[in-house]
Amino acid sequence: MEFNVEEGKHLHEECSTLILPALSIGNVGQLAVDLLISSTRADRIGYFDDPNILPCVGNDAYWPAPRGHLALALEAYDSPSNALTIVQQRSPVSKGMMVEFAMSLADFAAASGKKHIVVLSSLDFVRWQMIDMSSGLQIYYLSSINTDGTDDECEKLGWKRLPEYNPAQRRWKYLSDLAEGNALQEDSTEFEDEAGEEDYYPSLPFAAMFSCFKAKGLKVTCLLCYCSEGDNIPDSFHLAEAASKFLGLSLDNRQGNEGGKWVIPFSWKSIYGPPPDMSLF
Repeated sequence: MEFNVEEGKHLHEECSTLILPALSIGNVGQLAVDLLISSTRADRIGYFDDPNILPCVGNDAYWPAPRGHLALALEAYDSPSNALTIVQQRSPVSKGMMVEFAMSLADFAAASGKKHIVVLSSLDFVRWQMIDMSSGLQIYYLSSINTDGTDDECEKLGWKRLPEYNPAQRRWKYLSDLAEGNALQEDSTEFEDEAGEEDYYPSLPFAAMFSCFKAKGLKVTCLLCYCSEGDNIPDSFHLAEAASKFLGLSLDNRQGNEGGKWVIPFSWKSIYGPPPDMSLF
């Protein structure tokens, strides 16, 4: 993976926290990252060139006036006022290359002085075993703070640790060994041949990212929500709100939705129409 800094720009040393999505159902992590980039007025500082991610190109996603900027597959934005770097991923990783991609991201994070990594992703609603909607949409988390994945700060916010995380389970353990260089990727064939229900969660992109960032000695927190395919805009607001609350972000609400604080990416308006009334969620 090569990081290319835009002309006249640089990585800000004070941006010690990194937020990025892990691609999954409904693209909720990516949509939440769009909201965070727009609402923190983060500035694009560069892009990544990585052979493991499929190439793509599109129009500027955030500003209504054409500025001649193209949106690429993997970009980095800095918000110095929030001590925050945000990476947006717009295309999938090549099949079978997720762990290698996650390792490259972990190398970048460590080399650029990041201290805390926050991964945003979604989980398939049909896999939800213990449904509790009494307090609305539920955020689940996974943290490297403790070996069992718990974090007191997340618990104080009313979030629940992902119950399917078990560091002793064979695929979670394999991911950890692979990230630490104690296993070979070829050893994964047994999981493909005899995959069980317990192998589903550690097979997802967020799990590879969690294991690889953790192996680098970085603090990593995954924020997760269950959803189904469809209109996932409300889910993305919910996940972005969780990240903002967790990190205490300062948002620019000059152009946010009425009564709210989120700046809606310009590209959303032509695709999804006006933003939802978040008081309903």
